[in-house]
Amino acid sequence: MALCMCQRSARCLLSALRNSLTTTPRQLMKDRPVSSQQFSRPFFIIQNAARKSIFHSSAASTQPVSGGDVSTPHPESNLPTVSQEAIVIPTVEMEPLEEALEDVAPDSPLDVITEEEAAMMVLPPPIPPQSVTLRYYVDHSETLQKLVQLGVDLSKLEKRPHVGTFLLKLDFQKDISKVLFFLKDVGVEDHQLGPFLTKNPFILSQDLDNLHKRVSYLSSKKFSRHAIARMISRAPYLLNFSVERLDNRLGFFQTQLGLSGEKTRELVTRLPRMITGSLEPVKENLKVFELEFGFRRNEIQQIALKVPKMLAGSKKKLTEVFDYVHNTMGIPHNLITNFPQVFNTSLLKLKERHEFLTLLGRAIYDPTQPNYVSLDKLVSKTDQSFCEDVAKTSMQDFEQFLKNM
Repeated sequence: MALCMCQRSARCLLSALRNSLTTTPRQLMKDRPVSSQQFSRPFFIIQNAARKSIFHSSAASTQPVSGGDVSTPHPESNLPTVSQEAIVIPTVEMEPLEEALEDVAPDSPLDVITEEEAAMMVLPPPIPPQSVTLRYYVDHSETLQKLVQLGVDLSKLEKRPHVGTFLLKLDFQKDISKVLFFLKDVGVEDHQLGPFLTKNPFILSQDLDNLHKRVSYLSSKKFSRHAIARMISRAPYLLNFSVERLDNRLGFFQTQLGLSGEKTRELVTRLPRMITGSLEPVKENLKVFELEFGFRRNEIQQIALKVPKMLAGSKKKLTEVFDYVHNTMGIPHNLITNFPQVFNTSLLKLKERHEFLTLLGRAIYDPTQPNYVSLDKLVSKTDQSFCEDVAKTSMQDFEQFLKNM
């Protein structure tokens, strides 16, 4: 019986403690601060009340036993009993902790600080309103930071008028990422994206639909996917040209050189910069080859297909090389046509090797004669190979000749 009363007393205490704790959140809405003593005081009251109840129950359970002077406790007297008196547990009014629950207010720029605090503050350098370099803006611009990560050379772009201002106005996610995905789709490699944007940042201002139309036009002209990727990578401004302008450029080369569609594609695929460059040097060089050098139309076609950059080369260099090869060395047009790479050789190299062969008696450029020396062997070999295979002498002899030349 006493055990049951003890259990009921324990449940009563737990219930009272639970009730006292559950009432506290309702009190948190008041304005007065609460102290630690207010939290601990109810627990002491509950503990003292329980001790008194258990003590009185133990004293009442001790009963005298007949047959001696010694009082023997009742077998159940060691179990506490609960007093029938109601245990009054005072309610605790807990003050709110609004200040503790609220977030710390951020510092205001109007807060007053001491001179010592002001001296310890490290302020970032201000962004200049205008500058001739982009390096002051990189730390503050996510767009510039990601362009640098791609491999874009900002030092080159900042030298071009208005490019820096243009880039600072762009949002990387909104304006740039879509163009990068487009370039990757048409075949531009990841490592080529940085150099591509360095050469042509203005592709970022092009409408994406127009870019797709220009690629579709090249596909309609039977350019392969590989050829389109090569052309775009090597001529970054190609996609800035409208469909009409691209069509006019292709038509120009096909008409001026008298090429078929297949040969025209082969020409512009090998050197796509001809499409984006100026056409005036090309027109002038075609006239020079035909009127001044005396090449026939079919020979010009062969030269252009083998060495496309000859069409946009320096007129002065072309004239000097042709004059020396044809008039001084005596090499006819048909042999020059077979190896037009001679126009890429420096005039000094031609003079050095031709005069050395003349000294040795080996300057024979007629294919019908013994010990014939082709233009290929004359200009494409290294100095060591030229001495051993063509001049049939040592490298020391050639070096000594060059010193006395």
